[in-house]
Amino acid sequence: MNLDQAIIAAKKGNPVAQRYLYDTYKVPLFTVCLRYSRDRSEAEDILQEGFIKIFKDLKQYAGKGAVGAWMRKVMVNTALQYIRKWKKDWKHEDSGDYQDAFQSSATVFQQLGLQELTKLIQQLPDGYKIVFNLYVIEGYSHKEIAEILGISESTSKTQLFKAKGALRKAIITK
Repeated sequence: MNLDQAIIAAKKGNPVAQRYLYDTYKVPLFTVCLRYSRDRSEAEDILQEGFIKIFKDLKQYAGKGAVGAWMRKVMVNTALQYIRKWKKDWKHEDSGDYQDAFQSSATVFQQLGLQELTKLIQQLPDGYKIVFNLYVIEGYSHKEIAEILGISESTSKTQLFKAKGALRKAIITK
């Protein structure tokens, strides 16, 4: 079975095809979940919820673009919903405009391995973690993040600035 065949069959509810898609994408999607979670157990919960949504909504995938990118977007949305549901107390901080300070930390983060960076991201407060993931990893703009999370653009910028600062501090103290 190839990927195109698996997608067609999975849209019809074929469990073998669904398993094929799961086995093909579980590792990269689990990595996404790890970045939004506090630990492996929480990431596994998000992954499970995400795959349930993927298989339920697979009929909506129109074949435009890579199925993996579509699945990733579903998984990110699932992670955000999970956080909203279980972590209602995450804090937004809005303490100024730090727009110019973002560029300085890019090289620090490029030197880390994916696994090491994921562990550090997991330790961030939820607000920092969410904005960092959406901006740095997923490529959303501050305007888009503000709309998704119901916060101001300056709050998004502040959260990112503080997330990068916390990560920088964690790297230096290692």
